[in-house]
Amino acid sequence: MATAEQRQIEHVHLPVRGLTLHVAQAGKGDLGTVVFLHGFPEIWYSWRHQMLAVAAAGYRAVAPDWRGYGLSDQPPEPEAAAYDDLIEDLLAILDALVVPKAFLVGKDFGAMPAYSFALCHPNRTCGVMCLGIPFGVNSSSLNTLPEGFYILRWAQPGRAEADFGKYDIRRVVRTIYILFSRNEIPIAKEDQEIMDLADLSTPLPEWFSEEDLDVYSSLYEKSGFRYPLQMPYRSMHQNKPIGDAKFQVPVFVVMGEKDYVFKIPGIESVMKDGSMEKHAPDLKITYIPEGCHFVQEQFPELVNELLLSFLKDHPMADRAAATFVNELEFDVQQQ
Repeated sequence: MATAEQRQIEHVHLPVRGLTLHVAQAGKGDLGTVVFLHGFPEIWYSWRHQMLAVAAAGYRAVAPDWRGYGLSDQPPEPEAAAYDDLIEDLLAILDALVVPKAFLVGKDFGAMPAYSFALCHPNRTCGVMCLGIPFGVNSSSLNTLPEGFYILRWAQPGRAEADFGKYDIRRVVRTIYILFSRNEIPIAKEDQEIMDLADLSTPLPEWFSEEDLDVYSSLYEKSGFRYPLQMPYRSMHQNKPIGDAKFQVPVFVVMGEKDYVFKIPGIESVMKDGSMEKHAPDLKITYIPEGCHFVQEQFPELVNELLLSFLKDHPMADRAAATFVNELEFDVQQQ
């Protein structure tokens, strides 16, 4: 990222539920706040293009590193990772930043707490936009894939640790980015590990620079992979069925048609069979024909355009939000 762009993004460390969490932010937020929730192997930096775009449009961009990721603290018991912690962390971040309501933008596993937060806290949510992950997918469908499927492999305690441990962190992040940017589901043969599916002769995607890789690598040097392997890969069983829940806020799902996730059993069907509409009366679905798993980095201008259109279609200005801000500020002053 260029120096001029870096100066537009501020970094704070917030005390949140016994941990110190890193949050990147930009913009004044006259039109509202947009919170970006990353997936794996990402961190706040994966939203750099979108943060600057919404800030320039008059919004406040907020991008935390989840607990155990990037510059945020490691939880004391990584093996006890729980999605509920992410939801509670997000609520605490909004309170700490005195944000009454926010738009949530989730990617990869970050979509799951985004959907759950919107269902649990509709009064704090303006709308939800998620990339690559629809809601209402039955995770048991993953078990229909071969044993070498990367999620099944990484769910096994010690398996990924041994595989990653053969290489330096930069090589591990590089390989994962290459594999996840492809159109095919990463599946290893019986005599292979996931890291064997790409080597140093395999080029990085053209939209992902060596400088970008340096940033990701430096942050994973800090955090390691202990918690990221727990969340999401060893915590997926915690995902609860959506049941009869209904979103009270607008929902926007963006899927790259060349995202390997689109080929995972159950994903395309839930996107196209109308089941999501039963839970989200105000639902919009958009496909990006050439989009891969990292579509916000691959086609930043297109994703920015879709995001800004969604924000403008659902303005958040209301007196109730202003009242809530005053109440939050009073509470903070009293503490």
